[in-house]
Amino acid sequence: MNLPTSQANNVTTGRIYQEVIRQERAGAYLGKTVQVVPHITDEIKRRMRLLGDSGEYEIVITELGGTVGDIESLPFIEAVRQLRWELGNNDSLVIHLTLVPYLAAAGELKTKPTQHSVKTLLEYGIQPDILVCRTEHHLNADIRKKLALFCNVNINAVIESIDATSIYDVSLLMQKEQLDKTVLAKLKLSTKNEPDLTAWKGFLDKLKHPLHEVQIALVGKYVELPDAYKSIIEAFIHGGATNECKVNLNFVAAEGLTSANVASKLKNMHGVLVAPGFGERGLEGKLEAIRFARENQIPFFGICLGMQCAVIEFGRNVLGLAGANSSEMNPSTEHPVIHLMEEQKGAENTGGTMRLGSYDCELVSGTKAASIYGKTKIKERHRHRYEFNNKYRKQYEAAGMRASGINPENDLVEIIELVDHPFFVAGQFHPELKSTVANPHPLFVSFVSAAKKYAGGLVNN
Repeated sequence: MNLPTSQANNVTTGRIYQEVIRQERAGAYLGKTVQVVPHITDEIKRRMRLLGDSGEYEIVITELGGTVGDIESLPFIEAVRQLRWELGNNDSLVIHLTLVPYLAAAGELKTKPTQHSVKTLLEYGIQPDILVCRTEHHLNADIRKKLALFCNVNINAVIESIDATSIYDVSLLMQKEQLDKTVLAKLKLSTKNEPDLTAWKGFLDKLKHPLHEVQIALVGKYVELPDAYKSIIEAFIHGGATNECKVNLNFVAAEGLTSANVASKLKNMHGVLVAPGFGERGLEGKLEAIRFARENQIPFFGICLGMQCAVIEFGRNVLGLAGANSSEMNPSTEHPVIHLMEEQKGAENTGGTMRLGSYDCELVSGTKAASIYGKTKIKERHRHRYEFNNKYRKQYEAAGMRASGINPENDLVEIIELVDHPFFVAGQFHPELKSTVANPHPLFVSFVSAAKKYAGGLVNN
């Protein structure tokens, strides 16, 4: 949607209960017994109304995760029931996403799971207005009629959501099914204006018909779970399409990288990204990947811990700071080139005291970072506790690693880059969290462009 999100856009069960407990401790309930109904459900409803009450939006979409019948989702479903009653049918609707499985042995789609899930919802007091049916095969007219009849919905409210080759096809498929018009009609909103999807279709055209192809190594410690890097994967899709380039991500386990095998594992790569993460596992492998990219002039991009690893590697292998490390990994290191922020020292609830959210960053004129962004004042999202140790900044910059992005409030280093390298850039923040189809993040766009250039150079050679 190309809209910035905030804490109001995501609500966890933990936050709901934490707020209710805080209110109880503050005496807001006047000593009454705290119960799931009404206290928990009231807090859920309050959270669901937050964005709508701001007056900024006409429609608020709230997704309830999980499956109908899950114990943990019951308070949320009850809150939806209550909210629908309060708002009325013209100001609210329920879309039920359901699976219509295909039994290969019988050669048919089965509607029973959908019928049963709707029946369970009805027992909870909620009648779905629209069914969105996930399916491997097209729904014929008979199946649509059957679902409409047994689930109490209009036949035009039975929406087919067939498996797509790309998640970015889904919006066009939903438009083809007229989901948008069905929703607007049920909410008594105008359906006169057609959405302008020209740019979206242009993106899809570039995504499906790339003119170039690159191999990028994503070095991390969670590579057996690619969803851990979901935002990075999507940001590469955005950056790749902008470059009319297919980005093939090669997941490389950091733990398995050594000085003996790093060349064989990365020699065919056109770019190396060292991913974010916490903890010491895989650190040495990440350092080997960075060293290989630095010494062989391969485009390198580091995110969060990836930036910290770049600093550690440069300190050890260029500056000769033996044992240089992060105080997170080795609290007694002689050279803590990455260290804990002063305000973090002594903090007990470390998850809640991280440097979290959006922070200002000023880019140094004439640097690669300033050229990539095309401006000198930016904001980026953070999630970390450790920082570049400014005691070493002059030493690093004298040797060619430049601090090109600085937080103006506390002088923290946000971006580093190498002066004598075609593309060696790393950020302490998470640029992947701000990348969208309409606005691909410039760091990903530039990194893919550098990888494409490097691949072209290899072909020419």
